Amino acid sequence: MLWIIPGIIISYLIGSIPTAYIFVRCIKGTDIRQAGSGNVGATNAMRVLGKRMGLLVLLLDIAKGTLAVMLLTGLLRDKISANAYKELLPLACGLGCIAGHNWTVFLKFKGGKGVATTLGVLIGLAFEIKGLAIILALALGTWAAIFLATRIVSAGSIITAILFPLYMVLFKQTLIMIIFTLILSIFILYRHLPNLKRLLQKQEKRLF
Repeated sequence: MLWIIPGIIISYLIGSIPTAYIFVRCIKGTDIRQAGSGNVGATNAMRVLGKRMGLLVLLLDIAKGTLAVMLLTGLLRDKISANAYKELLPLACGLGCIAGHNWTVFLKFKGGKGVATTLGVLIGLAFEIKGLAIILALALGTWAAIFLATRIVSAGSIITAILFPLYMVLFKQTLIMIIFTLILSIFILYRHLPNLKRLLQKQEKRLF
């Protein structure tokens, strides 16, 4: 059990690396929190830096989640004796990484909205959990369909976050995985509350 705690801490620090902030600071010499939407995430980086650099930020934010789950699980799992805790380890590391991205210690706990890093966490988990890759592909298809129809990133993220736990139920995942994805969805919805308000008022901006 004790080995889960350092796993969470290290995962949090990995997630806390503010990729968008670093790129905008190095390339533009400005603070991303004072540019565009003010969000420290890939979508705002794309607005400030353009598609190519924004896509790179997106990929790195995804990689943070995958790295936290796969690397730390590989390093720490053998040190844990109880099977139940071994199953909890990658989930705990995933949550720690997402929390780090959303509330980074390096920027006074102001971070991104967690969608890309959540995707990375789920990619890492898909290597271990049977059937998760199919559910993840379905969720990505949902997001893509909504984004192509609206050109609004937040609309795709919000609706996919609502539907993802339902997909987990439909595909008969374990209770712990359903609860885990429900927590991930709550994280995303909470971080998107201002976007949801703008969507309801028809004031949310399209990406392009």
